[in-house]
Amino acid sequence: MKRSQADHRSPQDHEHTVHYDGPSGGWGSLRGIARIFGKEWATPAALETLARQNKPKGFMCVSCSWAKPADYHTFEFCESGAKATLWELTTLRCTPDFFAQHTVVELLTWNDYDLEQQGRLTHPLRYDPESDKYQPCSWEEAFHAIGAELRRLDPTSVIFYSSGRASLETSYLYALFARAYGNNNLPDSSNMCHETTSVALKKVIGAGVGTVVFDDLKNCDAMFFFGQNTGSNSPRFLHPLQDAAKRGVPIVTFNPVREKGLIAFTNPQNPAEMLTGSETPISTQYHQVRLGGDIAVMLGICKHVFAADDAAKAEGKRVLDVPFIEQHTQGFGDFEAKVRGTSWSEIEAKSGLSQGAIERAAEIYVKADRVIGVYGMGLTQHVHGFENVAMFVNMLLLKGNIGRDGTGISPVRGHSNVQGQRTVGISEKPELVPLDKIAEQFGFDPPRDKGMNTVEACEGILSGKVKAFFGLGGNFVRAIPEREAMERAWRKMDLTVQIATKLNRSHLVNGRTAYLLPCRGRTEQDMQASGPQAVSMEDTFSCIQGSIGLRKPASEHLKSEVDIVASLAEATLPPNPRLKWREWVDNYALIRDLIAQTYPDEFHDFNERMFTPGGFYRGNAARERIWKTTSGKAEFTVPDTLDAAGFDDAPGRYRLLTMRSNDQFNTTIYGFSDRLRGIEGTRQVLLMNPDDIAKAGLQEGQMVSLISDAQDGIHREAGPLKVTPFSLPAGCVGSYYPEMNPLMPLSHHDQQSKTPAAKSIAVRLKI
Repeated sequence: MKRSQADHRSPQDHEHTVHYDGPSGGWGSLRGIARIFGKEWATPAALETLARQNKPKGFMCVSCSWAKPADYHTFEFCESGAKATLWELTTLRCTPDFFAQHTVVELLTWNDYDLEQQGRLTHPLRYDPESDKYQPCSWEEAFHAIGAELRRLDPTSVIFYSSGRASLETSYLYALFARAYGNNNLPDSSNMCHETTSVALKKVIGAGVGTVVFDDLKNCDAMFFFGQNTGSNSPRFLHPLQDAAKRGVPIVTFNPVREKGLIAFTNPQNPAEMLTGSETPISTQYHQVRLGGDIAVMLGICKHVFAADDAAKAEGKRVLDVPFIEQHTQGFGDFEAKVRGTSWSEIEAKSGLSQGAIERAAEIYVKADRVIGVYGMGLTQHVHGFENVAMFVNMLLLKGNIGRDGTGISPVRGHSNVQGQRTVGISEKPELVPLDKIAEQFGFDPPRDKGMNTVEACEGILSGKVKAFFGLGGNFVRAIPEREAMERAWRKMDLTVQIATKLNRSHLVNGRTAYLLPCRGRTEQDMQASGPQAVSMEDTFSCIQGSIGLRKPASEHLKSEVDIVASLAEATLPPNPRLKWREWVDNYALIRDLIAQTYPDEFHDFNERMFTPGGFYRGNAARERIWKTTSGKAEFTVPDTLDAAGFDDAPGRYRLLTMRSNDQFNTTIYGFSDRLRGIEGTRQVLLMNPDDIAKAGLQEGQMVSLISDAQDGIHREAGPLKVTPFSLPAGCVGSYYPEMNPLMPLSHHDQQSKTPAAKSIAVRLKI
């Protein structure tokens, strides 16, 4: 089915800003799903697929990594998840005829939404530089040509990138392919979002993932949220949050933006709430912390805890969990000295909050026995994101809130299998992968040198060191910092290969030789020699679930991701009797047996357990208070700064927060409605504090641009953007990702993990 170009062009001629007082969820959520259903020309059969979403023996959502509970709802999907499924099930097709009509140069002028609205890719394609068009080719031609090019190149010059969507089975083979080829250059989308989590938690508690499981949400006495937008990024989280709020659990939120998902919720699956319009307040307290001010807030909370403990000692009691601190932690004395030695005036200046506001939040922490700490990229994507996460752990350790039921640290991961990919070997850090075991299994010596993460891969492309790039899903060129310079350098690579379901901008910025390889989606049936196949993924709570697609593939020419990766490996690598690529494609259960052999503690009896309702838990030593750190204990750390932004304030300088809309997941744009923020029909907005608008001499609706204030001599600009009054802390502005990525220098990243610092970018206004 096809549309004319006029039918799918972006609806930006109807842009406007409205005041939205409603809750998250409710009728707005249902209308949002219905709107995407119409845009994608989805068939009624799509509703049957949605009914199977996130359920045992169903398929696992292609959107976020939120848990798939054993006691599932009738409709175990949210607005974001439904949009992602309908996006994949679209009846629109992007065929070779489309590419025959449009050059790549022309398509580069289209926006992200319009590119993806062409529908599902149907044929393997080769870029022809002479005509500047993609042309159809056979799978055999693509595999042969790519393999020949890879054999010619130095393996250390090739990047194997993966988005967080690929299954455990695909990810395991992809990592095996890269290492058999000769490198650990395995960056993934985690490098751009939660790599700070992986580095910080690994250092301070010995496990690079959160310690919370789903049942902990039912047993906690309080929750503290930092920098996580539940309403747009993981809306199914709203159900346990609503349950917690109804049983009187205080939920304390710190976020620069007042996000609707953490203010109020109407459950679309509750007829009474829908008919009466009733809503559940979510946050007991909501504090709009200044961008970069979270370290100061958490240190202030700890300061109040010490004061409360001092008062309790006078009565023979304690607020601190002294036995836990003495038995299970190291570094407490230095941390205590730092907290007691920091003045409230400094805390107030750096956080943007008053001592009284922080103490009100801290008092809830003091009184609660079991506390869960929840955070998102609002903590990780800063120059001092490591210190953000480590300070949150400090706060929880004071009262023994890690390693007990109803407690723990809970980073909310983004893409559906971004955490699982790391579990099965997608990592540039060889020390995190059992390379000796892999050598024993497959009869080759895996490389031991550190590979490149996302930032290092970008640096390698800019310098000319990187000669080839594989993209297993994702929209890498659109997601990274320094986009203009990166696109220029990208075209100098010898080879670029993209595995994808729909067209995006990354497919239009090509190396000298380029291939676009279309794959089946997770909702679609994957038929191989041994019959229909299942795949698996890991959720944010470290539980593994199986997934079975039943829909007819969008094209008979599509291959599965497993098949594409294995075929490329076959075409590239010398024969090795232990690398049985074709056998593994014929039967994915054999791949799961391999995973279980490589990771026996986590994946024993993998095939037997993969359809356990709610998933099977792969375990976390820190949850058992076994600390796999250098010291063998949980580590208190002392922050070097109270400001995570990594730059000072200056006259005319603002702190830019990049955000996702309600009609977006990562770089995928489903439409132009940001309903929960009251913005419709456009993404070209600059959200500003009303007082800042007045001080700058601006007017609402005025068009301005932003200029990077990185002080490195490079001009970076984005805009024009419509000035829009919004509730933000003074000196802080907001606009959308990925449109603002050109403002972010590649060097602007967390100091320890190299996660791009997209939540605090120094900018100035250009009027």
